[in-house]
Amino acid sequence: MPFILTSIVGFLAYLVLTFPSGSTLGYWSKPEIGFGIAAGVIAAAIGGRLFCYYKNYRMLNPVRWVLFLIYAFGPFFIAMAKANIDVAMRVFTGKINPAIVKISPNLKTDLGITMLANSITLTPGTLTVDIDEDTNELYIHWIYAKELPAKIEDICGTFPEWVRRIAE
Repeated sequence: MPFILTSIVGFLAYLVLTFPSGSTLGYWSKPEIGFGIAAGVIAAAIGGRLFCYYKNYRMLNPVRWVLFLIYAFGPFFIAMAKANIDVAMRVFTGKINPAIVKISPNLKTDLGITMLANSITLTPGTLTVDIDEDTNELYIHWIYAKELPAKIEDICGTFPEWVRRIAE
């Protein structure tokens, strides 16, 4: 089952990434479809066991993908835009108060922790520097620590709630 699922996901990813390069009408050519199938099978042969490591197929639910797209183009995009402006202002004014802070997002899965850590790191002004694997706590370098101990909402807003809906 992991081999077949990885092949299908690899093929679909190929189709999405190459659309509409097959022709001017937006359809894929037969050789391109064949190459996509071959790419999916090769990806499955190399990483099929890793893709379905825990035999947990909850991320195949289309609702989770829709939630991910809403998160990526909604709250995450807005937070990233605000953080860019904030960091630019801090560069001009020199008002920084850097600190490494610890947050406990109460996420249980590796995918959830990884997704939150990447979201925090991609947002300017914050960087995930370490993860405590026993407690799933994150250590974040923050460019402007308002108060210590830090509140999770000040660092990453509603990211943990969105990640919980998507990945757990």
